[in-house]
Amino acid sequence: MHNLAIALHKKGYKVTGSDDEIFDPSKSRLEKYGLLPDSFGWFPEKITSELDAIILGMHAQIDNPELKKAQELGLRIYSYPEYLYEQNKDKKRIVIAGSHGKTTITSMILHVLDAVHKKVNFMVGSQLSGFETMVQLDDDLDTIVLEGDEYLSSPLDARPKILWYKPHITVISGIAWDHMNKFPNKEDYHKIFSDYLNEVEPGGSVIYFEEDPVLNKIVLSSERSFEKIAYRTPDYKQADNTYALTYQNKSYPMQVFGKHNMQNMEAARQVCVKLGVNNVDFYTAMQSFTGADKRLEKIYDNGNTIIFKDFAHAPSKVQASLEAVKDTYPDKKVIAVLELHTYSSLNQKFLPEYKDKLVRADEAIVFYSPHAVQLKRLSPIPPELIVKEFNRPDLKVFSQPELLHGYLYHLDLDNTVLLMMSSGNYGGLDLGRLG
Repeated sequence: MHNLAIALHKKGYKVTGSDDEIFDPSKSRLEKYGLLPDSFGWFPEKITSELDAIILGMHAQIDNPELKKAQELGLRIYSYPEYLYEQNKDKKRIVIAGSHGKTTITSMILHVLDAVHKKVNFMVGSQLSGFETMVQLDDDLDTIVLEGDEYLSSPLDARPKILWYKPHITVISGIAWDHMNKFPNKEDYHKIFSDYLNEVEPGGSVIYFEEDPVLNKIVLSSERSFEKIAYRTPDYKQADNTYALTYQNKSYPMQVFGKHNMQNMEAARQVCVKLGVNNVDFYTAMQSFTGADKRLEKIYDNGNTIIFKDFAHAPSKVQASLEAVKDTYPDKKVIAVLELHTYSSLNQKFLPEYKDKLVRADEAIVFYSPHAVQLKRLSPIPPELIVKEFNRPDLKVFSQPELLHGYLYHLDLDNTVLLMMSSGNYGGLDLGRLG
């Protein structure tokens, strides 16, 4: 939301906003552009008939006083994805969708397009090196690249966000059940992507990972008229902690690693080819790609000890991140630390989805906060149930932040890779003290 506010400010729009609390980096970026509210909270008196539009964030409550005032005045209220579509309905829309990898694929595409000096508008959910903000809405550009989230659009709009975008070109990276609070069974979740295919513009292109059997079935059974472009895991070589791809007898070593990232790269390549980028330029540009923020982000490396921070929390993402680290550093001990933080991960009915996802770690640790369980109005989770569902008898389970912190701060990290996976902050853990 703060990136959108800055993008609209740069277009010359008069932008104001409210929130009950704002943290960095959002806070400092809004302050830089004079957009930071004077005080935090909700002020219905600021909502007047002079406003042209309200853009409603996903996490606003239905009884929010500013929202209620906007409804009373009959103002135009947009969800975030609806407004992005409104701004780009006359442009070529490229949408990166799927249960996993979409932030990385979108970032890869933007990195390559920037390297070959091809300008596009964009929206991506993670900070990318070389880009000040992650939303750009330039009227003079004819193409936009959008990260397509399948979560709901707003408190007033229960449609998945991707159903707004009506892509001309889309990637679907894979389908793995998530967001159990809104899609209580796998069939409901799978239907999102069937519905999404019906929104592809006639004659458009769908680039899909054919090694995913669920996705493969959904795409091939669609009666919608679009070009089907299947992609697979590309051939790559791995040596000395480096992954390399070969094209026309030339090797291109990459800074990102892991089988899943090689799959992400192939999806990005397919999009870039559609946009007129040749393979040599693509692979050359990708050599300087270091990854998206918090996606297997290396935060410490002294040669002996390596620490990664990763946004992984859904089962498929946890497995992919752990496999990437284990395959890349086969001679090091790998300690995996996972925080259960989302509604799905803290739901006892969803826990079986994590079976064997930490099996390749030399040591595995799970942390969850009983307070987070309470806030989400879920049943308390017995630690022994987590051990059982992960199918790992030696799994260490912590539910008190101070005990987790004390354990991690005193770990022996000799010849070790520490993989920290969470969409939260482990109860206020100071990651800087680990290295």
